[in-house]
Amino acid sequence: MKLYYSDTFVLPLPQGHRFPMCKYAMLRAHVAASGQFADSDLRVPEAARDAQILLAHDRRYLERMMAGAMNAQEMRRIGFPWSAQMVERSRRSAGATIAACRSALAEGVAANLAGGTHHAHRGFGAGFCVFNDAAIAALVMLDEARVGQIAIIDCDVHQGDGSAAIFAGDSRVFTFSIHGAGNFPFDKQRSDLDLELADGTGDGPYLEALAGGLDQVFARCVPDLVIYLAGADPYRDDRLGRLELSIEGLQQRDRMVLGRCADEGVPVALAMAGGYARSIDDTVRIHGNTILTARSLARD
Repeated sequence: MKLYYSDTFVLPLPQGHRFPMCKYAMLRAHVAASGQFADSDLRVPEAARDAQILLAHDRRYLERMMAGAMNAQEMRRIGFPWSAQMVERSRRSAGATIAACRSALAEGVAANLAGGTHHAHRGFGAGFCVFNDAAIAALVMLDEARVGQIAIIDCDVHQGDGSAAIFAGDSRVFTFSIHGAGNFPFDKQRSDLDLELADGTGDGPYLEALAGGLDQVFARCVPDLVIYLAGADPYRDDRLGRLELSIEGLQQRDRMVLGRCADEGVPVALAMAGGYARSIDDTVRIHGNTILTARSLARD
């Protein structure tokens, strides 16, 4: 199972910033220490090329982002200060999901140890998301005629509004988002399937809703590839979460999604998406469990 990482390109953020960029390097160290992966399984991806990014994003947005011509309001919407390193890291993260998709199609499962930047729309970034890596990767796979149908299964606690908007009316990509009804973004888009859950939803009701959602996904489309956004932020101690899932419940979620894809014979590319637990070690553990669950199923 190949794992793609871009944490060597992570930008420094002001102390106290609520996005824990160090989680990526910690996650890579965590999975490397598990003994489940050879050194050759962990790979630095190529950066997504302009032509690939432009499949999902407007040219003017890309050009202004590359040139550092975004205004203060636009960067506040994203949540990061602009820097050339930030742009390179975002390109690498998109490249990691592209690489994970190619590896998954060849070997069954692969992962980007970052990614899941689903709030980025065609013409703007938002919510810590500059380029929408899942959208870019999906469109690259379609453009290269590697697949005919893709499903994005988004289990981040926040709706995948950028993905929903980018693929509105595009029957080649089925977007499914299970998320908190009262959480960001407050101006939600329409996915092909949205399941909105109340604050305080715990393990049992969440997993029941997810099982029904997966039934709908595979009844309504026949994907050649699934891109799974395995957010750690439904966790009960996540600062931006609210859904109150336990670490064990999140493991069950991963087994449910990945097991269903395996049963359907569909390759899966994973991206980590959000995670803002009060203890960063919890976030890393949750993401690590996702990767190790995928690794165990890849062996079956």
